[in-house]
Amino acid sequence: MLYIRDRILTRAGTVAGRPVVMIGKPIPLMGHIAFGVIDRGSNVLQVRPYTWCPHSCIFCSVDAGPSSRTRQAEFMVDTSWLAYWVDMVAEAKGVKVEALIDGVGEPLSHPGILDLVKRLRSSRWVERIAIETHGGFLSKGLVRKLAEAGLDRINLSIDAVDTGKARTLVGVQWYNPSRILEVAEWAIRNTRIDVVLTPVLVPGFNEEEMKRLIEWAKEAGAGVKSGWPTGVLIQNYQAHKWGRSPPGVKPWSWSRFYKWLKKLEEETGYRLRVGPEEIGFRRAPKVAEEYKPGDRVKVHILGEGWHVGEMLAVDYRWKRIIAVLGRKASPGTSMTVRIARSKDNIYVAR
Repeated sequence: MLYIRDRILTRAGTVAGRPVVMIGKPIPLMGHIAFGVIDRGSNVLQVRPYTWCPHSCIFCSVDAGPSSRTRQAEFMVDTSWLAYWVDMVAEAKGVKVEALIDGVGEPLSHPGILDLVKRLRSSRWVERIAIETHGGFLSKGLVRKLAEAGLDRINLSIDAVDTGKARTLVGVQWYNPSRILEVAEWAIRNTRIDVVLTPVLVPGFNEEEMKRLIEWAKEAGAGVKSGWPTGVLIQNYQAHKWGRSPPGVKPWSWSRFYKWLKKLEEETGYRLRVGPEEIGFRRAPKVAEEYKPGDRVKVHILGEGWHVGEMLAVDYRWKRIIAVLGRKASPGTSMTVRIARSKDNIYVAR
């Protein structure tokens, strides 16, 4: 159960044996990396509605999906409360924003994803709305509804055209890259939605697949509606402490990665290296941070956190969520913690 001041909020079922906890008013939606709103000092706000993912990517930086060994709970955010926080953060920044619906899970898993897009579209602070997805749930029907709700762009994290390689990388056998790319092309040609491919380069697995994805992007016109100079933004796989690492894979250095990108540009005649400003990113004021490392803060424990060994807490002013490590405590307990890490208004305490 999750403690909210003087009442108990029940969990919204289970998934893969883990409880799904609903997050809504009055829990603040800034402070945790797994859900809510993240402001990294640009005109793009990361909007994270749900931590669950149906995929089990072998390179997943956050150990998501059915095969996760580090998660003890999943969190789903109320869409009206999340849209309210996007407005509040954007207003505090004083700029109109792109709402990038992404997460440590699959955003399209949220049952209220259409409602969230509609609410964001009605905001005077939101200029563009994009969703980051691996595409497993995409269909023409869903794309049509997303377009009607006001979605501008799909950032499609598809890592291979070859079915076997794609399934190996995503970690599930039902994944169908051909169907996903067919739906994506249909979206470009028949709706207001643009599609940009955002594959992850995993050395030894999919280097040659990048050429096939580039050819698809050329033919489909990926990125054109957005006015971008490219429709493919290749990401460089990096190993993370809490993530999964494919056996035998050594991450490339950034210098090697960019040299490889340059060579791939020459071979395909397609631009892959772009500046942030060319794809709509610009620096913008950040929301002031509430705490810094070393600060002692009184918190109220809400319940189990995202990872094993983590408790979810709220500060005494109910302004920020804080992940508390190193101690078990009952929901409703008050204690003083020391902030261990603080960046972009994301807090971890001990």
